[in-house]
Amino acid sequence: MSEKSSSSSSDEDVDPESGQPLELGGVLSKWTNYIHGWQDRWVVLKNNTLSYYKSEDEREYGCRGSLCLSKAVITPHEFDECRFDVSVNDSVWYLRAEDPEHRLQWIESIELHKAESGYGSETSLRRHGSMLSLTSAASALSSTSTSSFKKGHRLREKFAEMETFRDILCRQVDTLQKYFDSCADAVSKDEFQRDREDDDDDFPTSARPDSEYNHNNNGSKEKLFSPASPKGINGIDFKGEAITFKATTAGILSTLSHCIELMTKREDSWQKRLDKELEKRRKVEDAYKSAVNELKKKSHYGGPDYEEGPNSLINEEEFFDAVEAALDRQDKIEEQCQSEKVRKPRLTLASPSDAYSTIGTHRFANKPYSHSSSLSSIELISASDDIHRFSPQVEETVQNHMAYSIQEVGGDANWQLVVEEGEMKVYRREVEENGIVLDPLKATHAVKGVTGHEVCHYFWDTAVRLDWETTVENFHVVEKLSDNAVIVYQTHKTVWPVAQRDVLFLSVIRMIPPRNESEPDTWIVCNISVEHDDVPLTNRCVRAKLNVAMICQTLVSPPEGDKEISRDNISCRVSYVANVNPGGWFPASILRPVAKREYPKFLKRFSSYVQEKTAGKPILF
Repeated sequence: MSEKSSSSSSDEDVDPESGQPLELGGVLSKWTNYIHGWQDRWVVLKNNTLSYYKSEDEREYGCRGSLCLSKAVITPHEFDECRFDVSVNDSVWYLRAEDPEHRLQWIESIELHKAESGYGSETSLRRHGSMLSLTSAASALSSTSTSSFKKGHRLREKFAEMETFRDILCRQVDTLQKYFDSCADAVSKDEFQRDREDDDDDFPTSARPDSEYNHNNNGSKEKLFSPASPKGINGIDFKGEAITFKATTAGILSTLSHCIELMTKREDSWQKRLDKELEKRRKVEDAYKSAVNELKKKSHYGGPDYEEGPNSLINEEEFFDAVEAALDRQDKIEEQCQSEKVRKPRLTLASPSDAYSTIGTHRFANKPYSHSSSLSSIELISASDDIHRFSPQVEETVQNHMAYSIQEVGGDANWQLVVEEGEMKVYRREVEENGIVLDPLKATHAVKGVTGHEVCHYFWDTAVRLDWETTVENFHVVEKLSDNAVIVYQTHKTVWPVAQRDVLFLSVIRMIPPRNESEPDTWIVCNISVEHDDVPLTNRCVRAKLNVAMICQTLVSPPEGDKEISRDNISCRVSYVANVNPGGWFPASILRPVAKREYPKFLKRFSSYVQEKTAGKPILF
């Protein structure tokens, strides 16, 4: 998994012109869900918002999700040096960087954006420079809902009356306040005027201008501006306002008395209703606790903290239950797919270029088959076009499998027979290394109506792999070494809480020539883990190691008379050997039961597929 920053990011975290944190963009692994696990996503940090896209090329289609960082909590993982979590309330993003350095870069950038997003920062004050409206706050406090008294109609009416009285009272108080302010101003002016007259009488040094007095007929002077009378100030009728104010307060007191009386009468009924609501709440809380406990038992956790790992929060019992449940779901899906195929059969015609278009001849057509065979000296086909850089490793692996894999293990005390269903037997030898289960498994099976070449062909051919292999999510051929050897990379479906696995292996198909005519035709397919520069390790999956061989021998019973060999005369004896190192932290108590369950299912499913594909076709020896 690679990570790259967008061109807008640099060594400086803040734009020198705007003072805002710079944009940061790059590829991070995001935990999607327990089915798909970690997926690479293009993540952008800009304007106090963390957004993600499926890829950088799909940014024009809009983001798939975003988080506002104002109240975000960034938590570096305690054990995983590349992972960090970003949570806002109940929304949590689990993210993984390419390495600890990139994780630190992302965390510091997110913290910087978060610091510039709060109301306490200088930039936020410039962006949100507003004051809380006292009027809006007062109106919010005064808008008390009366809908809670749905059945108390009279009480609700009294509350409405109180609100009306309150509005009237507020207006009256404003009016009286204006009157009192006017009176105070008038009194102040009158006192100031009298003080000036007294000063003039004591010190008649300066004459008043005649313009300030009005001359009467008797020769006396009268002041032009007389003191203001309370009655004339703003036209307010003080006596009338006082009477109305008294009536309003009396109405409020009367309404309050009615409210108290009604509430006293309804106290008992309200107490009963409260007791019922408390009982309902207690039952709901008990049900919630039971549901949470049940949820824990079933282990329906979707976060990566419950995934397989050294610090997983899930115990082995819950781990096993979760794996069993996931496998059961996959089985149901597979059964539905099979039923769909049965309802919609497809007619398959053999083309002239089909490998089975020519009927093969067999050297045992007129000879009985002998069950005794010696493998002390084995000759292998090594065509010139099958030589490649892994040839020595392949030759050694094939020799080992042919020497030991088809030997009988029934009498070996180290091998335990774990499954026996008809012709199928599955053996296991318990081996552990550093706590990792490395149990070799060997299975023997007999498939009627098919040859060893046909079974190995379908097991090796990548063109039909997804037709029978239900555990593979996707795969591709990394390199074709020869006509009979390819390097394959495949990822397996996630079975939560098991971490997703991938494998990189060399797959080879060979025919083992018989030493004499009494020995059966033998074909082998070997799948062995290798390394390739084009497929490096990724932190999304745990890389498993394998050494698997399928050895198939064609058994022929001679037909009667001069009849040609038909599929009724042939069968295939299959020996399947698997040495798998799953890696990771898969508990041994879970891996062994799962392997015991899945290997027989795989053999039966694959055998049925080969029989279905070869039915009605010429025999390929």
